Amino acid sequence: MTTILIVCGAGASSTFLASRLRSIAKARGEAVTVQAASDDDLDSRLDTVDVLLVGAHLESTFDELSARAARFGVPAGLLAPSAVTLAGAEAAYDLYSSLAPLGHAHTATK
Repeated sequence: MTTILIVCGAGASSTFLASRLRSIAKARGEAVTVQAASDDDLDSRLDTVDVLLVGAHLESTFDELSARAARFGVPAGLLAPSAVTLAGAEAAYDLYSSLAPLGHAHTATK
């Protein structure tokens, strides 16, 4: 099972989006775990996730967040501002899919 971590400033918008992505994964019949966190919690979670999605409002720090994720072998993607909308959630799921094709799951050897 693939694990996605969505980060935002305080964790509120990422929680909303995580719920939508879980619904999309279920509708598509895909085994995906989606977690939400604030950017302050990032380092403590990177060793257990496969893909990092970063809220659009963190664009100014995306390069730094992406570099932190890369140290754990985790690809990162910047979400569009519309990601919290229903159509945007579909686009966010497609972004996840482009970063980690299904079947790529976290392993302890990262």
